[in-house]
Amino acid sequence: MNTLAAASSGVRSVRAVLFDLDGTLLDTAADISVALNRALAEQGLPELAPAVVRVLIGGGVPALIGRTVARLGARAAAVDAEALLDRFTFHYGWINRHEEMQTRAYPGVAEGLAQLHALGLKLAVVTNKPRQATVELLTRLGLARPIRAVVGGDSVAHRKPHAEGLLRACEELRVGPREALMVGDSLTDVLAARAAGLSVICVPYGYNEGADPRSLPCDAFVESVADLPPLLIASGIVALA
Repeated sequence: MNTLAAASSGVRSVRAVLFDLDGTLLDTAADISVALNRALAEQGLPELAPAVVRVLIGGGVPALIGRTVARLGARAAAVDAEALLDRFTFHYGWINRHEEMQTRAYPGVAEGLAQLHALGLKLAVVTNKPRQATVELLTRLGLARPIRAVVGGDSVAHRKPHAEGLLRACEELRVGPREALMVGDSLTDVLAARAAGLSVICVPYGYNEGADPRSLPCDAFVESVADLPPLLIASGIVALA
């Protein structure tokens, strides 16, 4: 599928690319699963299998906790959701600052970011994860250098799928929405891009709250971030630098 050129027919050129983080640039599911299960254990609640946790990811930590409580059903009748959120945040931060971290960039991410940067495009990350945690992850994994702006869920009043984070990133990069596009792995990303007036490209390997990412109503798919630069060039909306 490649409807990007048609969808972007009103765009003279793309000057910026905004990326989701979890499920798009980074596979964070293993660390999220460990942190969540440690928080659950502290309240005497049963663990959830990593495969189950993967389908609960999306929309930020409050959404994750809400889905977790719903998944546990009657077993979570006495759960303290606020404490669960706080303890998840503690455990996740601990994991990411110590040798336990299992988070990795997806294949093709480092290469793709470098190629986009070489084309002269401005890059940003727009995520519902807290900004500082995002910056730390990108730095630790050697991906921070080409990223010019990071907008976290705590950077704005409204998280994705609201448009605010994407529009904030465009402001920080000094580009208009029609000069930018979004890359994500979930319906949340697609809805945020549509609300902000951006074209949107999806990757097929992310979380998407358990639904098949290939069913997303985006403008195009790329198998990896490394496939994005040639797609943009072939679509005629970005020129070789």
